[in-house]
Amino acid sequence: MSITINKPNRPLPPFAQALCVGGLALLAPSLAPSLAIAEAAAPVETIIVIGQKDGLRTIPGSGATIEQADLVRARILSVNEALRQVPGVFARDEEGMGLRPNIGIRGLSPTRSSKVLLLEDGLPLSFAPYGDNATYYHPPIRRYSRIEILKGASQIRFGPNTVGGVINYVTPPAPEAFEGQATWAAGSDGYVETDLNLGGPIAGMRALFHANATQSEGARDNQELKINDLYLKLEKSLGEHHDLTLRLSRYGEDSQVTYSGLTQAEYLANRRQNAFVNDGFKAVRVGASMLWAWAIDDTTTLKTSASYSWFDRDWWRQSSNSAQRPNDASDPTCGGMANLLTTCGNEGRLREYHTYGFESRLSKTGEIGAVKFESELGIRYSDERQNRLQINSDTPTGRTPGTSVNAGVRENNLRYLQAWSGFATTKATIGPWTLSPGIRYESIDFQRVNRLNPASPVRGEDQLQEWIPGLGISYKISPRFAAYVGAHKGFSPPRVEDAINNSTGASVNLGPETSTNWEAGLRGDITKGLAIDLTWFRMDFDNQIVPSSVAGGAGATLTSAGETLHQGFEASLRGSLADMGVMTTGNDLYFRAALTYVGDASYVGTRFSGVAGNTTRSVTGNRLPYAPEWLINAAIGYQLGTMGEFQVEYVRTDEMFTDDLNTITPTADGQRGLIKAADIWNVTLNLHPESWPLGAYIAVKNAGDARYIVDRSRGILPGAPRQVQFGLTKAF
Repeated sequence: MSITINKPNRPLPPFAQALCVGGLALLAPSLAPSLAIAEAAAPVETIIVIGQKDGLRTIPGSGATIEQADLVRARILSVNEALRQVPGVFARDEEGMGLRPNIGIRGLSPTRSSKVLLLEDGLPLSFAPYGDNATYYHPPIRRYSRIEILKGASQIRFGPNTVGGVINYVTPPAPEAFEGQATWAAGSDGYVETDLNLGGPIAGMRALFHANATQSEGARDNQELKINDLYLKLEKSLGEHHDLTLRLSRYGEDSQVTYSGLTQAEYLANRRQNAFVNDGFKAVRVGASMLWAWAIDDTTTLKTSASYSWFDRDWWRQSSNSAQRPNDASDPTCGGMANLLTTCGNEGRLREYHTYGFESRLSKTGEIGAVKFESELGIRYSDERQNRLQINSDTPTGRTPGTSVNAGVRENNLRYLQAWSGFATTKATIGPWTLSPGIRYESIDFQRVNRLNPASPVRGEDQLQEWIPGLGISYKISPRFAAYVGAHKGFSPPRVEDAINNSTGASVNLGPETSTNWEAGLRGDITKGLAIDLTWFRMDFDNQIVPSSVAGGAGATLTSAGETLHQGFEASLRGSLADMGVMTTGNDLYFRAALTYVGDASYVGTRFSGVAGNTTRSVTGNRLPYAPEWLINAAIGYQLGTMGEFQVEYVRTDEMFTDDLNTITPTADGQRGLIKAADIWNVTLNLHPESWPLGAYIAVKNAGDARYIVDRSRGILPGAPRQVQFGLTKAF
């Protein structure tokens, strides 16, 4: 698909000019002396979200990191498996391989991760973070060396979404000397994976190359999931004060996978069945970014980035949810499931996205008397362009517009968005106290063109501006233990399709999703080798956006749920007997635990049901869908010197409602009804004796082969069965 857009250039808006002036005021106390280049500057890092090692200790708010050791010990295969280690995060499965993750934070809807901001090395990862913040792809987790999760007021440094949290995937730095690692793995359900990391000096630069090819049958029959991923990072030091980083990537998926879930009868007969053998998903995502870091002096750094991504995906399917058996049964030549593989047609949801971004961040550290400060000022321009088609074909494998009852071109939309944003933050430390105020501004222009009738296209525009303040305060109780409290405004813009009416081009006046977010906590080391983090949180939404019908799935029209409340607490514990000094023989007994309790996740304003036939029923006081009250993740492991380690992990997801009526008894179509709690055990054995030329591992996921449901929004999606995976690794 191709996109042609003619639109005027926009000048720097007044807010950006004001923000530059106000932000420079924050930096002013010691900015002027820094304009002369120093003889030697400190090393420049990438865009920092949390940072290495003790980065969390300096952030006046909640956050977490998942380190390389955590990923390796559990032999993480998907992002869902990784994020379950973090309190407050609910990662819901879909097809069994984490290709389209559904991530919710603190009781927010996990569908397509739309309430979360996903970054890679501090730059946007999703294909349209403003106009369509849905996740239909995810790079393999082996591309990354660590994961950072930021949930407090500090997330206003990023955007546009500041409602749930920021998840930043960190790639390894390009190595100074030649090195690499190769992994080959295989297992049950057709799982095969080949992974290569390779890096070192080349042509005066430092290079890092990563390649991955993975395939699996996933959680259901008649599925064949295939992805391939290539990633290249080039780093170049341009003298003592300038660093240049170039990133290039290509992700591809070619999978046999359906969109529809199961009816209740289908699930009871065979939880893994899938009649839609001709459904398929193809996607390509190409990304490029450049980051220039200038160490103006030892205390002042300017980081400027430019990025571009192209995402193209086609999902051809004969059913979009379990109420369609198949989706064109009204066609006399189709009629029902007996004709599914012969004369029933299909529909293609075809999407193309072009996303451009330019950002510059100026940071400054210094002292004014007894006050130490770290300030940052940033400004960003974003441009998103979407081309969306729905083509209905006459046959199960057709890929062109048909002529039958339901066939033809059913959607032809162009959507584009321009946004200016900026922020200014500072972190002032006075003795044990740290005060971190900040402000963000978003100015967004939406445009939509309905081209279904080429002779008379329907055009519409809308605009949105928002100030997003935040404040964090921390108090250092001891050198390694602190208390913190924070408040910030949560903000998430509506999608282009929800802001502008498709038929008339008029503004829907849906408005942004806004909330007031509070948190308070304690974090640090109880003793050497034993760390704890406790957080209370509260999110008061003025206008939470939810699907108008929960059973509509990811593509449902959105509407305002009005006032909602999320409140609870999170706790994490991590320890090592070796770090405590209890075990001194080179062996170690280590453990970690993450607990989430969302006591409140409910409609508190006047609200009526979005379920068809129940729109006059009040749901005020009911619990929000897909908001489990309890989440538990705990692991204990034993490391035998350099020989290897053995780990057992327990994962519990509490029961959850799936509609605003809080329906308990499953409906016949499987789309509504209580999802029962799931208890999963995972076991991993890693072996890497120094005398072996290769390392080896075996991982058993869902070792008890628990039978559970992960989603009902478009019919029942089953959880993955027991999976056994074996791998070999070679470092060089």
